[in-house]
Amino acid sequence: MKIGAARIFVNDIQAAKEFYSQLGLSLENYDLESGICIFNTGETKLIVESVLPAAPKEDQILVGRFTGLSFQTNNIQKSYESLKSIGVEFSGVPEQQYWGGWLATLIDPANNEVQLVQESA
Repeated sequence: MKIGAARIFVNDIQAAKEFYSQLGLSLENYDLESGICIFNTGETKLIVESVLPAAPKEDQILVGRFTGLSFQTNNIQKSYESLKSIGVEFSGVPEQQYWGGWLATLIDPANNEVQLVQESA
């Protein structure tokens, strides 16, 4: 088995579409009325879904949290500088991890946290 899709929940689908597009992800499907964007990231689809303001509390808590999702890069410092230069917000600079790789956490317009990861050599 392999992971086919990962989901992120937002409160502004248009802002999310712009944000994830500027990360270089390929937009496969966008439906403003349904509040959904699907990005092709290779083998796994990234599905970004809007949570409406009138949605139940259990749906609202899905917005603005650490997602556990990581976007792989071969040069985290270069990716960090490039994204920072176009206004992408990070919680800090790239940091080397105990396992040898590097991580940098970026924040989308809904305050979801996703990460850049560079595997160890």
